[in-house]
Amino acid sequence: MIPLFMIRHGKTRWNAEKRLQGQTDVELSLEGIDGVKKWLLPNDVKNYRALSSPMKRARQTAELLKLDVIIEPRITEMSWGAWEGQHFPDIRERLGDRWPSYQAMGLDFRPDDGESPRDVQTRLKPWLAEITVPTVAVSHKGVLQALHALATGWDMIGKPPLEFKDDCGHLFMLEEGRIQLSDMNIPLVSS
Repeated sequence: MIPLFMIRHGKTRWNAEKRLQGQTDVELSLEGIDGVKKWLLPNDVKNYRALSSPMKRARQTAELLKLDVIIEPRITEMSWGAWEGQHFPDIRERLGDRWPSYQAMGLDFRPDDGESPRDVQTRLKPWLAEITVPTVAVSHKGVLQALHALATGWDMIGKPPLEFKDDCGHLFMLEEGRIQLSDMNIPLVSS
């Protein structure tokens, strides 16, 4: 089994404002930079091959962690299309009675002009099959959720069985392109 240690990027201004970021290339906020500076990777993970999403917030996080990364476009965030920069309450209000039907789509939920979680899984599967060495990757919440669904069979309807926490790493195990969830919410904040 090959370990895949996934990290979500540090906080951005849009995270603080609760805006959908998607593929809008938002940088880390000062708070995010200060937060990542307090992270400490587990010792074994420091020797893993390191990858990062091409998005600024992921690359900045990797740089602050002193990871010598290879950019991997397939682990970029899910596209929220026309909804990027907006707030979920505003979208729900605008959709009105149609909102529950969007939620009921689970893996096939697709924002206007965006990607579905199933689309994200489709671009992740070949990447997973190519991983042959222990790997650490800095990515995004949408990617983590898509991996979680792949690993656990979660249909993405309703809340996930376990929530991803910020300032943590998440360990998956790979074998012949199949993924299993090993350990979630491994704290990165040093004491």
